[in-house]
Amino acid sequence: MNAKVACGAGLLGAMALLAGCKTTGELVVQDGVGITAVRSTCPAVGIADYTGDITTFRLGGEQNASAIDLTGAITNVRSACDPKSNPVQANVTFKVLATRADGRGERVVNLPYFITVVRGGNVVIAKRLGTATVHFADGQTRGEVMASGGATINKADATLDRAVRDRLLKQRKAGEADAAIDPLTDPEVRAAVAKASFEVLVGFQLTPEQLQYNGTR
Repeated sequence: MNAKVACGAGLLGAMALLAGCKTTGELVVQDGVGITAVRSTCPAVGIADYTGDITTFRLGGEQNASAIDLTGAITNVRSACDPKSNPVQANVTFKVLATRADGRGERVVNLPYFITVVRGGNVVIAKRLGTATVHFADGQTRGEVMASGGATINKADATLDRAVRDRLLKQRKAGEADAAIDPLTDPEVRAAVAKASFEVLVGFQLTPEQLQYNGTR
């Protein structure tokens, strides 16, 4: 599962480790090639691909714009996390926006969502379901509600092995034999970084038809 990752909660993967968000815990390059800071144990947060939107259609209608009953979108994903805590607890909040085509009458809409914890970019280790309830007043076509969830991660699992950390932090000056060698090109280092990298992904709990529709939009 790929993610549209939001800055501010952590770093994921080799690219994020080298060019991630400008926050404490970022890996940066200074004085040559050496990396001078360490990654955070807090997970990255984001929206799982193709699940950040939901579209429902009128009963008996075709799946086209003229038959849309309601659309929803997840936005403003945020995380609060203390990297020093053990276990690491990430509290995630996000906003659910909904728009209905027909504003007549009051209406209550329940939109199911999920929160998953993913390790190494593709291994789901936990999943929780929730419901965002949006209330529409008579004549109102747009509504919104805040939703939240959390994830608990063993700090040891999210911490890089000392030997790998030392390799990443080693200062390498121009002219030295390994100055031009990126430690992340080593398969063992990449695997260790991936194993210690976690994401908290949110999205709508879609039907197969809704997921297919999102993939073809």
